[in-house]
Amino acid sequence: MRIGNNPAKENSNLKIESYHRVVIPVYIPNLTEDYFKDGLKILVLCLESLLLTIHSKTRVTLINNNCCSEVVDYLQKIYQSNDLVDQLLHSKINLGKINAIYAAVKSNLEPLISISDADVMFLPNWQKEVEKIINVFPEAGMVSPVPTSLGYRSKYMFNTIYYALTKGKLKFSDVEDSDALVNFQKSIGREKMYNKQHLSKYLTISKDETNAVIGCGHFVATFRAEVFKKSPNEVCKLKIVGGSESDYFDIPNDKANLLRLATTSNYAYHLGNTIEQWMIEKLDRIKESNFTNSPLKSLSDVKYVKKHGYFIGKMLHKVLFNKAKKVYFSYKGMKADY
Repeated sequence: MRIGNNPAKENSNLKIESYHRVVIPVYIPNLTEDYFKDGLKILVLCLESLLLTIHSKTRVTLINNNCCSEVVDYLQKIYQSNDLVDQLLHSKINLGKINAIYAAVKSNLEPLISISDADVMFLPNWQKEVEKIINVFPEAGMVSPVPTSLGYRSKYMFNTIYYALTKGKLKFSDVEDSDALVNFQKSIGREKMYNKQHLSKYLTISKDETNAVIGCGHFVATFRAEVFKKSPNEVCKLKIVGGSESDYFDIPNDKANLLRLATTSNYAYHLGNTIEQWMIEKLDRIKESNFTNSPLKSLSDVKYVKKHGYFIGKMLHKVLFNKAKKVYFSYKGMKADY
């Protein structure tokens, strides 16, 4: 039996004060296996650095994806003690990375959604610089605070290639932090990922005196919510990798006729699964800096690359970045082994 009227019906319109959400799935099933033994320590570095570097118009979603009790207790503590962490979702089974993320992505209203692995250290100004690129390039749908020289190689950025070539702003620019590239390849166990050329130059586009690196990875990236309107309707059958990130992040961004970019400076570190002293020292320096971050006064409306950009960009990518790569890169002033 129902008595009376639900007061929520009197004002049923949804209204939010935030415009940027950060979603972090956490899968640390134990702290005993070698792979996971430092998992909680790495997670602490991740979340503390995040909360020290975001602005007041940000909200955080944490996802307990079948974690052990020690990790669950820590997540609960963070949720209870920090108002910016307004969602803590629990699952007693491992939903897989993509399904866990989409459980949050599809149920939130913020126009910007950052998705991050739980082993990322956020540096001061990461959010400011990412949001700046999104405002300057309103066609940007996916922007990472971690640049990579190899971003141009991805086959899921045809609109980005089309935009870069037709706007006439594509060029090789000096890498601003080569040590960050070296640290990244070390953190994923690929010591020879970058050659000397990659450590000195990356491909960029520019607009209004703002540069952005073309292409990016997806261990940490900020998306416009419009990207997820092009996502697959079915659930992901894979727990991790196997092309799942491409299917649910990279391809939807390209199919949405949006750009895939990165900041020119490095504003986050991939930590891996083993804690090192420099990580602790870096977090201490962030704490000591008393960093403050201000939200945007206004967020630009999304703009789309022309509908034919995907198909023309696909052709240009195949010709200029594969078959005629040596000739084209030489024309751009870069050696053939780039």
